[in-house]
Amino acid sequence: MADTARLQIGDQSVELPIVEGSEDEKALDISALRSETGHITLDQGYGNTGSWQSGITFIDGDKGILRYRGYGIEDLSEHSNFIETSYLLIWGELPTAAQLEEFSDLLTKHQMLREGLKHHFNLFPPNSPPMAVLSSVLNALSCYYPELLEIEDDEMFTEAAARIMAKVRTIAAYSYRQQLGHHIEYPHPNKKYAENFLHLMFSQPYNEFQPEPELVKALDLIFLLHADHEQNCSTSTVRMVGSSEANLFSSVAAGVCALWGPLHGGANIAVVDMLEKIREENLSVSSFVDQVKNKKAGIRLMGFGHRVYKNFDPRATIIKKSCEEVLAKLDIDDPLLDIAKELETVALEDEYFIQRKLYPNVDFYSGVILRALGIPKAMFTVIFAIGRMPGWIAQWYEESKATKISRPRQIYTGPVLRTYQPVEERP
Repeated sequence: MADTARLQIGDQSVELPIVEGSEDEKALDISALRSETGHITLDQGYGNTGSWQSGITFIDGDKGILRYRGYGIEDLSEHSNFIETSYLLIWGELPTAAQLEEFSDLLTKHQMLREGLKHHFNLFPPNSPPMAVLSSVLNALSCYYPELLEIEDDEMFTEAAARIMAKVRTIAAYSYRQQLGHHIEYPHPNKKYAENFLHLMFSQPYNEFQPEPELVKALDLIFLLHADHEQNCSTSTVRMVGSSEANLFSSVAAGVCALWGPLHGGANIAVVDMLEKIREENLSVSSFVDQVKNKKAGIRLMGFGHRVYKNFDPRATIIKKSCEEVLAKLDIDDPLLDIAKELETVALEDEYFIQRKLYPNVDFYSGVILRALGIPKAMFTVIFAIGRMPGWIAQWYEESKATKISRPRQIYTGPVLRTYQPVEERP
């Protein structure tokens, strides 16, 4: 007999099955609670609610563990790359050499946009938020590939996944260049994923952008570290939208909208905003830290701590090394980067932050690296979306094999039954 837990509600006793995951995580299955007792559980923000069983990503926030399909993030960041890791997330296993070559060729094949779709960018006013453009154009892709709206087999899914992963990078770069009023640069057939994105962003007809290998590696690493992160806000959105049998294009477009929020994908922008504030107000780092510790109104230390990781963010440990390599290679004279390095040193040595386990997270270092790469703040969250795309695709496909639409319940707190009054009788 399976293990159960007993819930006592007044005189009624209910047996709840205990579900155990492959990493010894345990959950109470309450799916029959309402039908048996008339009660539901209330968990605002879903902090203690498991909405799905998934075999894609495992996080242990207390121990600082992140694994994709069983592979530690440290192992993948050292030995793999974004495209190979994307294959792993989407299909569950690391590819053979032949499979990796075939997948890479598909991405190259599908990286161009239809000429008609390119006119879509001209419909947006100047200075349109790149995330709005990205979501809109991703959704518009479904109009050009109606045969992929209903995924009937693995072959169709592979085609749809490759198209989205290939084109999201092109769409992102086009939105940036359109905003500047620059010509649209075509993807290069012989450049790999991260390098091609930098080419699309920064090349000119008279001067093709040739980034240093360390910069390409750093961007590839940022993509890899953001490729999936369990059931966060945007991923849950993708799965919820997909549960209605909405197509893959619209589901990932919804994920972009959720990621856009400053409490989710905009965290690394907040880091740079904080650094700019310190510089503009001519604050010393020590005085700024004192303001944070004294809880001065509106003063927050951004890029430190994490809702899930209660010890340290394993991605931060990895990206810190990359950050140091990039800054050393570029030898950049940037006061914001100097402030960031000093702030990191002070916070890591201050007992106030040590006791509260407020260590630098991935957003702190990714914001610093992206600034060093010349990526404007408005594109930071777009970079996040490009990296998260294989995770969204994998999560959507896993959820698509379920048969139940997501439909959370609520506890109503509004007025009780009222009687309609004609307008002339209302007080």
